[in-house]
Amino acid sequence: MKFPKSIKTYCPYCKKNTAHKVTTVRGGAKRGALKHGSIQRGMLRGRGIGHGNKGKWGSKPSKQKRSGAKGGSKKLNLNLTCEVCNKSVMRVGRRVKKVEIK
Repeated sequence: MKFPKSIKTYCPYCKKNTAHKVTTVRGGAKRGALKHGSIQRGMLRGRGIGHGNKGKWGSKPSKQKRSGAKGGSKKLNLNLTCEVCNKSVMRVGRRVKKVEIK
């Protein structure tokens, strides 16, 4: 779906319609493999040893089974930055395969 680089829409901070710069919201940073509570860290601490069911710390199956339908398109959120007060508002996602900001 194509979006213009700027949209004129309502700004809740200015309380009027102003021009907004359009960007897509990016995902945050992912947790590392050796953070607190991760399986790799637990294995290093020796959590998966001994008898019985190891639960979270046991060996994982070689391939996970896919449950449910195939994933379609993701919902993409738009970030609108007011060009007057420079505050941002997130517009809730739309289900699109690709976003082009032109």
